[in-house]
Amino acid sequence: MSRIRARFELLKAEGRKALIPYVTAGDPYPARTVELMLALAGAGADVIELGVPFSDPMADGPVIQRAAERAVAKGVGLRDVLAYVRAFRQQDADTPVVLMGYANPIERYGVDAFVTDAKAAGVDGVLVVDYPPEECEVFAAALQKQGLDPIFLLAPTSTEARMAMVGRIASGYVYYVSLKGVTGAGHLDTAAVAAMIPRIRQHVKVPVGVGFGISNAETAKAVGEVSDAVVIGSRLVQLLEVEQPENVAATGAKFMAEIRSALDSIKPKEPDA
Repeated sequence: MSRIRARFELLKAEGRKALIPYVTAGDPYPARTVELMLALAGAGADVIELGVPFSDPMADGPVIQRAAERAVAKGVGLRDVLAYVRAFRQQDADTPVVLMGYANPIERYGVDAFVTDAKAAGVDGVLVVDYPPEECEVFAAALQKQGLDPIFLLAPTSTEARMAMVGRIASGYVYYVSLKGVTGAGHLDTAAVAAMIPRIRQHVKVPVGVGFGISNAETAKAVGEVSDAVVIGSRLVQLLEVEQPENVAATGAKFMAEIRSALDSIKPKEPDA
């Protein structure tokens, strides 16, 4: 059983929701990435999405674009990201880590070599924004052969056919992008999210996480009421980008603790009679 599946099963048994923060590897300070990851896990993160810096992060808004630019300018690449995960694993053997990024760095690295090295480093899942499910069944199978979970995105515009395809090949969880547009954009409509989740669950048997537009404890709780997990990235990255190196971990932990408390205040639903 993968670490991701094990974590979600534990949370389900406890009647709790998963908290999944996103940070860009190497940002704002490469030397602080592992410390930050450990702080997020210690403050209640259930899965950590670690962004792989890329020069053209087309699906991301200005905040995460700036983070990627800073990390790229400091020379942080995919090999460094895997090194961060290896170092994290020396101190945390339990918290799942998902690499989130784009196809180009993986293809430059070599797909087979990447899958092998990601497994060896302690990665648990991979989300490639520009690998649609129709075009990466071989890649997904290669990940699953190594015990890694291929994570896929769904959106408000996703068709029933797309949901069904994702349901066939996804494992770990699926990431529902709750807004049209890039990360950090728009206003979150929790009623629309609540209406969409049951449609997704008709096709997808793994947990459903929701991200984009979640910036505080209030919206996190509202989304957590209707989903299995809350993914929060732009607001966290925004908080961290103005901090001095020695404050990054503490700032991340404080924000995580606030969101964790909000999610843990959600009352478990009574089982259907």
